[in-house]
Amino acid sequence: MVKPILQIGGTVAVVAALIAWTGPTARWIHLRWERYQAAAHPESGRRPLQVVAADVRRLGRQISLVPAGAPMARRRALAAAYDDVLIEAALLLDVPHDLRTTPPGPARDAARLRLLAGLEEAGLAVHA
Repeated sequence: MVKPILQIGGTVAVVAALIAWTGPTARWIHLRWERYQAAAHPESGRRPLQVVAADVRRLGRQISLVPAGAPMARRRALAAAYDDVLIEAALLLDVPHDLRTTPPGPARDAARLRLLAGLEEAGLAVHA
């Protein structure tokens, strides 16, 4: 009488353990699969050139359309975003620039124009 009860209890315990370990095992297998996929298909971490070019054109338009009474913080934020996108485009196209090291003011505006000309020479459509 005791032996069949122990067999049933053991079987129930084994089934319960299998059910309990199904979740962690499935998560472990899923994690391994994601790591395998990431290693097989690495992402470059860079945005596509078309997206960067669209941002250059969009931010250029926004800077030219800032109203006269707009806060200076808005102008500076747009200029900083525009500079960041121009530098990103220059890195993608291997265009030399000194925009990062140029101090704000007329010298930076001139460096920005030089970089725009270099990007146009490299084939990027910077004006819509």
